[in-house]
Amino acid sequence: MDLVTVWFVLIAALWIGFFFLEGFDFGVGALSLLTGRDDAERREMLATIGPVWDADEAWLVTGGIAIFAAFPLWYAAVFPAAYLPLMLVVACLIVRGVAVEYRSKKPEHRWRAAWDVAIGVSSILLATLFGVFWAGMLHGIPIDASGAFTGQSLLSFINGYSVLGGVTLLLFSLAHGASFVALKTDGELSRRQARLATWLALATTVAMLLFSIWTFVAYTDGDAGALALGVAAVVAIAGAAVAHRRGRHLWGFWLDAVAVAGFVGQIFLGLYPNALPSTTAGGFSLTLADAAASENSLVLITVVALVGLPLVITYQAWSFWVFRGRLRREEFLVEN
Repeated sequence: MDLVTVWFVLIAALWIGFFFLEGFDFGVGALSLLTGRDDAERREMLATIGPVWDADEAWLVTGGIAIFAAFPLWYAAVFPAAYLPLMLVVACLIVRGVAVEYRSKKPEHRWRAAWDVAIGVSSILLATLFGVFWAGMLHGIPIDASGAFTGQSLLSFINGYSVLGGVTLLLFSLAHGASFVALKTDGELSRRQARLATWLALATTVAMLLFSIWTFVAYTDGDAGALALGVAAVVAIAGAAVAHRRGRHLWGFWLDAVAVAGFVGQIFLGLYPNALPSTTAGGFSLTLADAAASENSLVLITVVALVGLPLVITYQAWSFWVFRGRLRREEFLVEN
């Protein structure tokens, strides 16, 4: 396997890691607004992601930098076309980060309610926008023979397929968030979120089934690997619903990982050997080979990745281990 393919696979792995880790952050943020019954319960839900949500965002930065470093022409073609939605993503990331930190600074109900809305809405938008972005990437955008974006609209990523991708990732994030809260809390909140995780996982199963069929039929030329990934995604998220129904929340959490790996993997397999399909007549798709950096650059960033990635993974694993315990309702009944 050459370095071009290695980096394409690595970028896919980074985005799988991002959607798995940040997926439950998005889900918890949205569910804290949609299902939190009082301030104490919303604080408890947000506390489940408090020690890890900002570290989880590091996978987004790493995934974006990896595309920029390994495939600069891919980066140059995509980001002008996606300028508007990506600026919205940046705004949502800023709003969510500020809201999580600021909601506890004052005890007033209106103050906290406003920040709760900011957390919930930004989380919903982020999950949806990322799904639209990557499904729209597979669908393709108008680019010319040089790889430059030639569309007349900054909404070129919006189409029926990408909207389904956004809905699927949103439902997955909600199910994953409910799974995480069920795993990290106890009492009535844990039981209620477990029931919700079951139903949300079933809804995600339907969405992933539709998305996988559409991807396989329209974008993979009947590739057996893409079919296997789609089946794995659907079976895993359905299995997560069963696991939560039986009280096996940790099993459900890890089955979510398999589901999102299948979801993202199918998109990347559909892209290969292209970095960005073109919807312009003439077959001007940008291939990975054409989009890649020079051989020397790929060697250099490979060395950096071999040193840096193990450190990131080790730190992330350590933080989850340190904060592995369940939260208890009593800790949040005292106003702070």
